[in-house]
Amino acid sequence: MTKFGVDAASFYVPSLYLEIKDLAEKRGIEPAKLEKGLGLHKMALPDVHEDAATFAAEALLRLIQNYNLNPKEISRVYLGTESALDAAKPTATYAVQMVEEFLIEEFGERVFKHCDVVDMTFACIGAVDALHNALDFVRTNPTKKAVVIASDYAKYELASSGEYTQGGGAVALLVSANPRLIEIDNNWGVATESVFDFFKPRRHFSKEDFPTAPENFPDKIEVFTDEPVFDGQYSNVCYQDRIREAYEHYKDQTFTVRPYENWRYLIFHLPYAFHGKRVFTEIYSLENHLDYSDAEKQKAIAKSEDYINFINEKIEKSQRASSEIGNMYTASIFMALLSALQTSFNENEDLAEKEIGFLAYGSGSKSKVFVGKVSPEWKSVVEKWNLFEELKSRLPIDFETYEKLHRKQLDFSVNQNYKGFGLTIIEKESPVLKGARYYSYQKFS
Repeated sequence: MTKFGVDAASFYVPSLYLEIKDLAEKRGIEPAKLEKGLGLHKMALPDVHEDAATFAAEALLRLIQNYNLNPKEISRVYLGTESALDAAKPTATYAVQMVEEFLIEEFGERVFKHCDVVDMTFACIGAVDALHNALDFVRTNPTKKAVVIASDYAKYELASSGEYTQGGGAVALLVSANPRLIEIDNNWGVATESVFDFFKPRRHFSKEDFPTAPENFPDKIEVFTDEPVFDGQYSNVCYQDRIREAYEHYKDQTFTVRPYENWRYLIFHLPYAFHGKRVFTEIYSLENHLDYSDAEKQKAIAKSEDYINFINEKIEKSQRASSEIGNMYTASIFMALLSALQTSFNENEDLAEKEIGFLAYGSGSKSKVFVGKVSPEWKSVVEKWNLFEELKSRLPIDFETYEKLHRKQLDFSVNQNYKGFGLTIIEKESPVLKGARYYSYQKFS
């Protein structure tokens, strides 16, 4: 029987970071609260020339180069993001165009001419939706390949309660028949409920608030910003409720009892590194018939020796990269997978045929629970990553530079000698191209 899943994977994390302790000190927060309480150590930040499109292009190019792929054989590129650059033109088109131009010398022009390209958005679960659709595609067309990219920049207002969870980057997955990394089972637990726990609405202003607004602007102006409207505590409740419902739905689909016990790793969407282990306490208590009726009992379960041992065995390794990056929105669940696999690879653990459980969440809100089985050839894929070595090679910045980047007060990149894709210009004059974004590849570092 033909298997389907993830054949290869790559990632990109921006080269700049801020130490969480530096942010904590400036905001009057005890550093231990963030480092030991939430598992946060570094915050990945995009440079002036970077955005969700450059992240995606970098991850896609690495996927092609590291695994010697012929881009003309890729039938679909699906991008999951909530950091879209345009309300109509997909961010994926920018990423694909960048990679196309880079590959002209080797493969000729427009290597993705016959490739289906689209964005998918549902907060932090959008790339899981893209994976779900890509898998359906290759199951129907087993000789074809698809690429799923998760790319985002998690940005919150300065001095807000979400500021210290910021991060960014991209993960790209090659989806195919007979995968070398992980086979994905075709049973999906799903739970959906429309809520306002986290969202990015258009803000409404009067034209009189903008003295320089053109005459043809309407009297009421809608403005979009990267920073979300959110209720952190309520979002935690929604996250917990949805994954419980999706987990129960998965059990109904598979007729399994306590499936998590068979999973080598549990992989979560991680708004912060320790989030997964905190929200799973409810499912753990239900599966083990423990009293979860009030806050004190919940705290006792979380601090119990059995639960701590469970975390150390099945969750902790997936947290490590998140501690060094921060929230990656759609990419965070896949970076958790890479973190766990890279750690097992480094420790020479044999994961072949082991099951991995995924508990995905996106605000708004939806959860999907699904399972993958690690392929016998998984080490041949992971050996290309060097994830933690790359994270050590990034450039630290000071708090003043961080705030200037956040406020978009810098005209030039912090790292002007970067190597890779970068935004070069945004058209401001031409009436038929106003706002168009143009990118190029810088070859030196």
